[in-house]
Amino acid sequence: MEFSWDPKIQFARLRRWRPTWPQIASYSFQASLAIFWLYLMTAPPFPYKLGIPLLYITAIFIPVTAQFFIPATPIFSYLLSFYSSRFIPTDYRPTIHVALLPTLETVLYGANISDLLTRYTFTALDLLAWIPYGVGHFTLPFFIAFFLWIFAQRPALRFFALAFGFMNLTGVLIQAMLPCAPPWYELIYGLTPADYSIPGHPGGLARIDAIFHSQGYTKAFGVSPVVFGAFPSLHGGSATMEALFLSHFFPKYRAIFWSYAVVLYWATMYLTHHYLIDVVAGACLSVMFFYFLIPDELRERTDETPKYNYERYDVEAATRRRELRTGTWTENPDDDDDDALSVHSLPEDDRTPTSAMPFFPHRPPRAHRQTASIASLSGSNQPADGDISLGPIR
Repeated sequence: MEFSWDPKIQFARLRRWRPTWPQIASYSFQASLAIFWLYLMTAPPFPYKLGIPLLYITAIFIPVTAQFFIPATPIFSYLLSFYSSRFIPTDYRPTIHVALLPTLETVLYGANISDLLTRYTFTALDLLAWIPYGVGHFTLPFFIAFFLWIFAQRPALRFFALAFGFMNLTGVLIQAMLPCAPPWYELIYGLTPADYSIPGHPGGLARIDAIFHSQGYTKAFGVSPVVFGAFPSLHGGSATMEALFLSHFFPKYRAIFWSYAVVLYWATMYLTHHYLIDVVAGACLSVMFFYFLIPDELRERTDETPKYNYERYDVEAATRRRELRTGTWTENPDDDDDDALSVHSLPEDDRTPTSAMPFFPHRPPRAHRQTASIASLSGSNQPADGDISLGPIR
């Protein structure tokens, strides 16, 4: 992890950086999109809105902040697009589709599934739906990013920010180009034509406000920048992305992760915010970005890539060495202290977890590579020449 505040380090990395064509296309697209949204933005007004790009540029040229801000650029692009979509002039906005989603749902699934799930409501079900939809959706990505940083392999956090950010960014752009009314609109207004003057509505979350005697969700959804963003469901897409990541890096608990995702799928429909087709579209979007963007070193687990950070630095092995020094037996007495009892001496079933990626063929493990010492790993933790995309953070 980088702790330096010296911009010269980041300028030196920039001079060595040799971007690939996909990187050029990605950063060019996001920069163009940011300029477009800043041009439309009226709150904050000019010149105060220039502080947004100024803050970002400053952050990416300070090493201690660049290691977080550069990989999170797709997420910032999504947040900027979500917030700024309210500033699109009404004359340039497309027509809102009111009957499209319920019609497609009836044709594809034989019934309006969302309508069936909302006919009977109970306080217990309201609370069960609220936990993943109203709480987990906004907090879980931060916990997952932290766990990936601590326990997963080095590129995992960068991959999560990339896939999660681009999935949500794509979803917001689709919602802006194909606005569709959610189920709560059908319940309140029927299938009458909608316009952009209609404010947002909390749907089933209004019952949560009633339970806690508050107006939090009513006020939040009332000023939402995307009122007619039912398709695709970013709640469903985010839950799918989170389940994919956690199942891949911690496959032992995949049943728990996918159970959470299924409960959230149900919650989106029970709370009248999405149709089933919206959830399916969001899940497909996540699967597409997950498997398209996953780096080669994360596609299959090998003995060379330890499962956890403490294995990478041989903390557990060092503890075992200290215990063995007081005894009469060592597992590999010919090795020195830096390499003895490394991660390669762990039990076989602990070193080769089941892959959570069934769509890729099994690859034979690569050639054995000796576990590095802590000193050499500390050196390799610095970014390679020409790499400014992440710095030393994992």
